[in-house]
Amino acid sequence: MDPLLPNNQTELLTFSDRPRLSNGTLLVAFSGWMDGGDVSTGTIQRLVDLIEAKPFAEIDPDPFYIYNFPGSMEMSALFRPEIRVEDGLVTSVELPSTKFFVSEPHNLMMFIGKEPNLGWKTFANCLFHLANESGVTRILFVGSFGGAVPHTRDPKLYTTCSKPELLGEMEQFGMRRTGYEGPGSFMSYLMSRSEDAGLEMVSLIAEIPHYLTVTNPSSIEAVSRRLAKILQLPLDLDELRTASTAWELEVSTAIDENDDLAERVREYEQAYDNELVGIEPADEVMGPDDMGDFDGLILDDFGSDDE
Repeated sequence: MDPLLPNNQTELLTFSDRPRLSNGTLLVAFSGWMDGGDVSTGTIQRLVDLIEAKPFAEIDPDPFYIYNFPGSMEMSALFRPEIRVEDGLVTSVELPSTKFFVSEPHNLMMFIGKEPNLGWKTFANCLFHLANESGVTRILFVGSFGGAVPHTRDPKLYTTCSKPELLGEMEQFGMRRTGYEGPGSFMSYLMSRSEDAGLEMVSLIAEIPHYLTVTNPSSIEAVSRRLAKILQLPLDLDELRTASTAWELEVSTAIDENDDLAERVREYEQAYDNELVGIEPADEVMGPDDMGDFDGLILDDFGSDDE
């Protein structure tokens, strides 16, 4: 019996196949917290599509998510399942998705799901159990957060690791060490337990433009490029690169119509470029908290269709 997942909890995992890897990697993405610009879920979903990974397992969502949150309709709507009613009949009820995918030729598994509201210990046990049973030895989380990075530059990439020797490895791919204190993510909880579960865990966290609150294909493309190097995957990113370029041009055109916002973005660009060449930032350079009314200005101009 697996001590992480007792027999009475194994039913939380449903398998359609039982693939087995050799020292494989499990990529993990969560919607919600640390999924700004859909960089977490969007990057892994793109990778699933590019390498034609196949679904093979899922976690029963029922014990882990809040569906009926007390409060206003606006607040409650953030938690309730999506439904569709057509011609007076309920045609679908969409519960949170928690799916695993596999590409055995690439020695790679992927998980895309919503960060659990409840039962963090049990949800983590499900992930660890599947990893151990499937020949996975490393978990790699992809996430993002909003910061003072202009949309015209690549996101800054940070890493957190489950043990010190992994930090140097990730720094070889241009990632900086994180420093943070505040509200925690499920990713951090997973990492705090990964060593006891017999697994390595690292994170790739992208700092992206905080003033854009929609799907960010430019950051997704940049993170996909870095993942391809880390995992040594021969990915064809031409389509994603084309979408990224078109999106950046569209955003720049909209921002140029607002003189104040355009000036703030130029300040971000100067600070970003100065850091690259080792120039100390000026005191007057504004950060995310200084944007005031500009925060989230580009909200409805760009949808999630980045094809």
